[in-house]
Amino acid sequence: MVSILVVDDEKIMRDGCVRILGKEGWAVQTAASGEEGLRLLREDPFDLLLLDLKMPGLSGMEVLQQVKDLHSHLLVVVITGYATVETAVEAMKAGAYDFISKPFLPDQLRIVVHRALEKKALQREADILRQEREKGLREIAGEKSKIKTIIHCMADGVLVTDHEGHVVLHNPALVRMCKMETPPPLGELLKDCIRDVCLKDFVERIRQIREGSSVSQEVVVGELTLMAQIAPVRSEEGEILGAVTVLRDISMLKAMDQMKSDFVAMVSHELRAPLSSVEQQLSVILAGILGEINLRQKEMLGRAKERTHALLTLINDLLDLSKIEAGFVVQHKESAPISGVLKRVVEILTPQAEAKNISLTLQLSDVLPNVTMDTGNMEEVFMNLVSNGIKYTSEGGSVDLFARVQGSHLCVEVSDNGIGVSAEDLHRIFDKFYRVKNAQTRKITGTGLGLPIVKRIVEAHLGTVEVESQPGVGSRFRVYLPLEPSAKGEA
Repeated sequence: MVSILVVDDEKIMRDGCVRILGKEGWAVQTAASGEEGLRLLREDPFDLLLLDLKMPGLSGMEVLQQVKDLHSHLLVVVITGYATVETAVEAMKAGAYDFISKPFLPDQLRIVVHRALEKKALQREADILRQEREKGLREIAGEKSKIKTIIHCMADGVLVTDHEGHVVLHNPALVRMCKMETPPPLGELLKDCIRDVCLKDFVERIRQIREGSSVSQEVVVGELTLMAQIAPVRSEEGEILGAVTVLRDISMLKAMDQMKSDFVAMVSHELRAPLSSVEQQLSVILAGILGEINLRQKEMLGRAKERTHALLTLINDLLDLSKIEAGFVVQHKESAPISGVLKRVVEILTPQAEAKNISLTLQLSDVLPNVTMDTGNMEEVFMNLVSNGIKYTSEGGSVDLFARVQGSHLCVEVSDNGIGVSAEDLHRIFDKFYRVKNAQTRKITGTGLGLPIVKRIVEAHLGTVEVESQPGVGSRFRVYLPLEPSAKGEA
């Protein structure tokens, strides 16, 4: 409830104010002197003070000054019998909100009091809004401080740039990983802050992210190998505002992976020679060169030779994969027609297909431009894909090869109507040593390295491999190889 204090030495004025304001539902207290009014103000809070200027003893102006010292936000309406501009100005300068002159009508008093209380309500709302704003600013400052602390303590490098490539945010780990002498100034163009030649391509990828989706890229800086994860920063409307980049040091992981590859290569190399010797000697025995063998011995030696050949195949695949991972792949790139590679693959694998009564066909577009490739590696790619198609297709099925130009790439498709691959297994078939295990594949031998080798060789040619498959329907592999610049223009 609104509480009002009336301080006036005239009893008739005090009683009149109580009657008029009490009808409005407000609580009204009175004081006959300035001293009594100050005592009441010290005891209880009030929303409004009606103060007579001319009183014996402590005058209204003196009370007004002390009121402002006690309650600076208390609104005061002065009552004066001398309605002059000078009196009003003097009271306003002393801190009064408004004034009313004696004698006054009840409506005049109500209007002045209503106006003062509305002012009080607005002041209260403004105070609440100011407090909320100050609280919000403190919370924002606190959150910014937390985020800054977290980012600065991260072991991964963090870099944020705007849509024009200016540096918005970075942390000490980024400066250390990128071998920067000094931290890049905020607002500076990133390309002007990076001096290392090895990082120029990395900066270009950050610039290009404004046109696409997230990308990952390995970056080599001196002895460090970094994995850069670059993603666009979008507004609520989907507009790209910039890019955020996280750099992770994977040098130790790369070193461990290299040690593992070196170990596998060494063991495989040491095993290949003795196993080849064992296979050759088994072939000599099976051929009867060392004397006749009975049927039972022939069956057992035949199974031993099959197992030895499977081990040799695994070892050869491991050695091939080690060479690819070590970067010793695509050694002899040249501009050559893909048709020659595909025809050789079909020629080599036709006997294998005929043994299962499988139709093996090759369809080529009328004009196929050359692609830059290592023909030996590319032959290995399609040997793997086509031989897989034959192995996983039942007798009487078909394996088909198609080659055509598609946009800026040459697309070679290998399709079959074999047993197919389920959706659960499809995303893992390019993993090393992964083989689909079910009743249909139990008797089919393999190393689980053919498709990983295919993927890595194609990627080394800056191409991609896609696969579609459905159980009971078949599989469709597509290899995309980039066309040469001159061929792109013709296409």
